[in-house]
Amino acid sequence: MTTIAILGLGEAGRRYARGLAHAGADVRAFDPAHDLGDPDVPQFATLAEALAGADVALSLVTGHAAASVAREALPHIAAGAVYADLNTAAPDLKQRIARLAADRGLAMADVAVLAPVVRAGHRTPLLASGTGARQFAERVGPFEVPVEVIDGDAGEAARLRLLRSVFMKGLAALVLEGLGAARAAGAEEWLRAQMADELGPDGAALVDRLVDGSTLHAVRREHEVRAALAALESSGQPADMTRATLAWFERLVAERDDSGR
Repeated sequence: MTTIAILGLGEAGRRYARGLAHAGADVRAFDPAHDLGDPDVPQFATLAEALAGADVALSLVTGHAAASVAREALPHIAAGAVYADLNTAAPDLKQRIARLAADRGLAMADVAVLAPVVRAGHRTPLLASGTGARQFAERVGPFEVPVEVIDGDAGEAARLRLLRSVFMKGLAALVLEGLGAARAAGAEEWLRAQMADELGPDGAALVDRLVDGSTLHAVRREHEVRAALAALESSGQPADMTRATLAWFERLVAERDDSGR
């Protein structure tokens, strides 16, 4: 049986832990800040205990914590195991984690999550690069985890995800701005219906997800857009829309802070 250690039991981590366990994997979890409370997923008090015997370690913390968690976790991972970083982080951070793994002779997979995990759980489409990408795909594939492996070092999957974020987070900002203007004009429902029609059969649900998700995950998405902007600027390409998108997410974060949420 494949043993998978889940590091981080936030919104995404808890869904991966439960989904993989129910799909037949031997799942072990670690998160001192969250209690999963699932009898099918033992939760351990230390990283060393959670990682003992793991074939795959999935890091699902935050981009800010990704490097420090990797630094603490890697000494406890056995030879032949794969360290997979699923956090939303800039390519250079993924490369730094890959170097930490390589220093210990371990394979690392830079894994980009390509859709909100709340929709499909552990079946969410993934994109993977790096020395451990193929091993990662082979080990989690039997548990209904869809992984597209691409050529390239760690950081390549993260780079492509940031390009996707330019579009998706920009679309979210455009929806928010349009609905705000329509609300002031007393035409919010009319414009929402217009947007939904343009976005296709699932357009209404997509509009709802863009609005609700942007507010609920404003802090994480602000960091993501900031990383996407840095990537665009380093490429020499125009980034006017992404700068405006960042301004929107900075405003959402400020509103959350002001409301005390």
